[in-house]
Amino acid sequence: MILPLHQLVRERIARTVREVYALADADLPPIVVQSPPERALGDLAVPLAFELARRLRKAPRAIAQEVAAALGAIPGVARVVAAPNGYLNFYLDRPAFLRARLAGELPRGPAPAEKAVVEHTAINPNKAAHIGHLRNAALGDTLGRLLRFRGQPVEIQNYIDDTGVQVADVVVGFRELEHKDFEAVRRVADSTRFDYYCWDLYSTVTEWYESDKERLKIRTATLHDIERGGNENARIGAFIADRIVRCHLATMGRLGIDYDLLTWEGDILRLKFWDHAFDALKAKGAVFRQEQGRLAGCWVMTIEDESAEAEGPDAGEPDAEDAAESREKVIVRSDGTVTYVGKDIANQFWKFGLLGWDFHYRVFDRRDGGHPVWATTSDASAAETGGAPTFGRAGVVYNVIDTRQSYLQKLLKQALGAMGYQREAERSIHYAYEMVALSHATARALGYDAAAEAGRPFVEVSGRKGLGVKADDLLDRLIDAAHGEVVKRNPDLPAEETRRIAETIATAAARYFLIKFSRGKVIAFDIDEALSFEGETGPYLQYAVVRANNIFRKLREREGVEVAAFVAALGETPADSLESADGDELWDLVLEASRLDEMAEQALRTLELSVLAKYAFGLAQKFNGFYHKYPILNEDRPDVRRWRAAAVAYVRDQLTRTLDLMGCRVPSRM
Repeated sequence: MILPLHQLVRERIARTVREVYALADADLPPIVVQSPPERALGDLAVPLAFELARRLRKAPRAIAQEVAAALGAIPGVARVVAAPNGYLNFYLDRPAFLRARLAGELPRGPAPAEKAVVEHTAINPNKAAHIGHLRNAALGDTLGRLLRFRGQPVEIQNYIDDTGVQVADVVVGFRELEHKDFEAVRRVADSTRFDYYCWDLYSTVTEWYESDKERLKIRTATLHDIERGGNENARIGAFIADRIVRCHLATMGRLGIDYDLLTWEGDILRLKFWDHAFDALKAKGAVFRQEQGRLAGCWVMTIEDESAEAEGPDAGEPDAEDAAESREKVIVRSDGTVTYVGKDIANQFWKFGLLGWDFHYRVFDRRDGGHPVWATTSDASAAETGGAPTFGRAGVVYNVIDTRQSYLQKLLKQALGAMGYQREAERSIHYAYEMVALSHATARALGYDAAAEAGRPFVEVSGRKGLGVKADDLLDRLIDAAHGEVVKRNPDLPAEETRRIAETIATAAARYFLIKFSRGKVIAFDIDEALSFEGETGPYLQYAVVRANNIFRKLREREGVEVAAFVAALGETPADSLESADGDELWDLVLEASRLDEMAEQALRTLELSVLAKYAFGLAQKFNGFYHKYPILNEDRPDVRRWRAAAVAYVRDQLTRTLDLMGCRVPSRM
């Protein structure tokens, strides 16, 4: 890792500048550590002299020379050179650098103490997960892994909208179209792939509504039944949500995605979270009752961003009254029911520990290794007697939701600010991303007729119309395709092992594809592209690590030497092959591998996780180029072979860590 060294360089430079020029801390500009474009210019470069030149009335070159002369020895740095243009160039102690990283001797700075809550997935519990949900979950899970990698406490939440209109629609389907009571619905769930069954039923109900808009009144009545509870519709709705959520957890588990807490919307209603938040918002004047116009009787919030979506007319030129209404968002309808915005505001307040209310908690499921997935409950008698972890009370909240929810997320920040919680408003972060479509080839492979969209670059799908791609179907297709390739390359492996390898490859193929694009880009998922062993793909990265593992397997078989033995012997091994100009490519490989923590921080700072994917691909390319150019197994010089093997061991470890941050494991072979 490179960031501890960056920090040490900054601290030494700051101390030296203060002493040489008698500057106070407040007078010091930020000390930026850069990577030079050429190895001859050093391993690290600091342009501080340019920032100080005007203040000190000196040429940058003179400042750089004075600072370099006064710096003294820095652990891990072989020498510091003041470049003619004013840069401070740092040349690292290459052998010591590699030995320290292989030995794990890396002091790390203090990690953020505040807990981060990352809420992702949040699939409506009414049907099977689809490909769009996979992008949400892959991004959210990777974000959580990156935060944990920096040492920050992280809590992964999954919001379950069990009282929403989508669940009501499936209840309507069972009751009105199939005439089933609770026990009949249970029998269907016990005898079918329930999330798939509900997928088709939901699509059918949508068509049923469209053929007669009066039927939407049945939806409204069913929704009210679910919200009130204590009736047959509410019982069926709760059962559907429970079973579907278990299906969703199984689907996400295939991708190594897990959760700490499932937050059920029904519990927010039953525990009166909204009532408490509503009282606080009214007391602060953040919401008010509209007494006239189209929104008369509604409690509304004034929208600060006038360009945002609002409650105004859909078309036509608004009059003065309509224009005023268009800057108001309904929080509580005139009939007293709370909108989804209100429930989300209450939940956001709870996440930060600002509500003064809390849930009861129960264990919903136990994952591999016995890891509990907790769930909220409004029933104190159902709560876990042993006590649950402390949930919520976050210092920062990341809501991973697609760009269509940007308006809602702005309202959540606005509500926090209106209550005087400016710090929490600033730390209420919407991690937005764009939709997932299909390439035409993949749409055809999955059995969809995409002729109507032949003129478009991708095939857009719609779960409401039943034109979606179920996540499990996509994963099954990826596994089958990967399995054929694994069997072709390894015909002697047992079927169970080839299947296990194929699952590992397919997972990496899916997750890397969903991460590698900028989050603001609509992506067209393509099975063949994702599974390719060449190019910017998960399997390409896996193959680089497998290739490195094969080197050490052969060394062990041929010479009986483990990686630990190479590392232990480095202190007595001449380092000419690493320190000379001829060793620059080897050193470049080591230095690039050390930048994982730097790239992880950049990904978090910019909330652009594609940075991590691009870094991993570049490192794998660099390793593969080195592998083909510089032999290890066939290198006759023991010292050269030892340093090359040590460098490859470090690169392998760093690539494995990078893959793990993206939720990708390394198979035994490919």
